[in-house]
Amino acid sequence: MGFVPLGRPVVISLFELITMNVAIDIVSDLVCPWCFIGKSRLASAVELIKEKHPEVRFQFNWLPYFLNPDTPTAGEPYRAFLEAKFGGAKQVDQLQRNVADAGRDTGIDFDFARIVTRPNTLRAHRLIYRAQSTGHRPSEIEALVERLFVAHFQRGENIGDIATLANIAAECGDRKDDVIDYLESNEGTQPVKSLVAKVGEMGVTGVPFFIIQRRLAVSGAQTGVVLAAAIMQAMQSPT
Repeated sequence: MGFVPLGRPVVISLFELITMNVAIDIVSDLVCPWCFIGKSRLASAVELIKEKHPEVRFQFNWLPYFLNPDTPTAGEPYRAFLEAKFGGAKQVDQLQRNVADAGRDTGIDFDFARIVTRPNTLRAHRLIYRAQSTGHRPSEIEALVERLFVAHFQRGENIGDIATLANIAAECGDRKDDVIDYLESNEGTQPVKSLVAKVGEMGVTGVPFFIIQRRLAVSGAQTGVVLAAAIMQAMQSPT
C-alpha cells in the first residue's frame, strides 16, 4: 500500500528522530468495526516505534466521521440495517466472520449478536470532542474511546443513549451529572459537525483514516507494521 505524502520527505539525524513528538489525527466512527481494529493496530505500531525509539512521544487527536449520517437520533435496528445495506443475511454473516477473524488477530473479540441498535453516533462523538477540548488527560481520552468501542461491539450497549454515555464517561473519570447536562444541550454539536465537514473536504471517504504529522495519510485498518513504517516516514519529513 502506498502512503499519501503531504510534504516532501528529508533525511534527519538520529538524535532529531528519537526526540520527536508525533501527532496523529485518527478519523473514525464508533460503529465501524475496522476503526476498532485500526485503533488496536495503531497501538501495536506505537509499541514497535517505542521499542527502538523510547524517547518518541505520541499525541492522538480523534476526528469524527459518520458512516451513515442519516441514522435516526434514536438509532435503528442493527441487523435489519446491515442486511438491507449488504444484500441479505448470508452476506452479513460472511462480513462479520471476516471482521471477527481480523479482530481476534488483534486481540478483539467482537460479539455482534449482542448488538440490537445501530446508534446515531453524534452524541458519542460530542463526548470525545468534549474530553479533548476541555483538557482531559490523554489516558482518560484513550480510555473513553476504547470504552465506547467496547460498549458497542462487545457489550451491545446503545452508545446513542444519553444515560449509557454518561455511565461510560463516569467510568472513565468524568462527572456523570456534567455529562448528562452537556449531552442534553446542543453544546459541541456544531463543532463536531464542522469537523465532519472538514474531514470530507480533505477527501476522506472511508475510515479509519490516519493523518500523521499533518503531512502523511494512511487509509484503512493497516497492520501495525505498515502503520509503524508510515510513522517512521512521517518522522523524517520536514517540520
